[in-house]
Amino acid sequence: MKITFLGTGSGIPAKHRNVSSMALHLDDKESSIWLFDCGEATQHQILHTSLKPRKVSKIFITHLHGDHLFGLPGVLSSRSFQGGETPLTVYGPKGIREYIEISLKISMTHVKYPLHIEEFEEDGFFLEDANYRIVGKKLVHGILSYGFRIEQKDLPGALLIDQIKAQGIPAGSHYQQLKEGKTVELADGRTFHGIDFIGPPKKGKIITILGDTRYNHVSVELANKADVLVHEATFSAKDELLAHEYFHSTTVQAANVALKADVKQLLLTHISARYQKEDIAMLEKEAREVFGKTSVAADFAQFEIK
Repeated sequence: MKITFLGTGSGIPAKHRNVSSMALHLDDKESSIWLFDCGEATQHQILHTSLKPRKVSKIFITHLHGDHLFGLPGVLSSRSFQGGETPLTVYGPKGIREYIEISLKISMTHVKYPLHIEEFEEDGFFLEDANYRIVGKKLVHGILSYGFRIEQKDLPGALLIDQIKAQGIPAGSHYQQLKEGKTVELADGRTFHGIDFIGPPKKGKIITILGDTRYNHVSVELANKADVLVHEATFSAKDELLAHEYFHSTTVQAANVALKADVKQLLLTHISARYQKEDIAMLEKEAREVFGKTSVAADFAQFEIK
């Protein structure tokens, strides 16, 4: 799994940072992609990456401020023009359905794929499929804003090839059957059970992605023991009063969430346009003094989730 940042700025686009959007690349057979937020010109940002819009199967909108959703109608339309035929679901706070439906209706846009829209209950959100659990909880912002905890379910253990060979089991279809946990019978009459040749399950990854928020305990809950925490850091630590006034977080507040939640890596995004390229080292230093494994994300940066 990996994360591609398509926009890491806040409020309005800057020359070196577009507004919020990021892609989570799933480790599945379809190479599915989930988008989190879709700020203005997200489809333009995608053009600078290898990301294929038709691979996007889910879009999660953290909240309804323009810098997080003005790019959504364009992405939905372009996905259709670029051959997307598989279903797509957009998840977001109450109002996201009206925004999408009016935008597409007035622009006379007709998508060619099944488009589903799911609005969150105010208190939160829960989704589960065969491979993932997604929990959404309300944060502290000027409007309803949500954070997400994405839990990958444990993966099957690896096939113990050395043990299979030690038993003299011939290669071929038997290996696949054993990997699926089935029982195989050889020509010589011997029987083997797949469960005896599969290693322990691999722990699934945990990714926490937060919308805009003041420092709060819910952020810590969502991030508990996460492999990666993506947290906004709109302001420098020295601008804490501004952060509070505008319902945002500072670098140090984000780092304290990471520290309390005992995460493995912190990625800072949603950086105010008041900070130029030469200020990034300072912002990163502020956070690292609290939580060492911190990076400030840049547009088009990719992070492997190890």
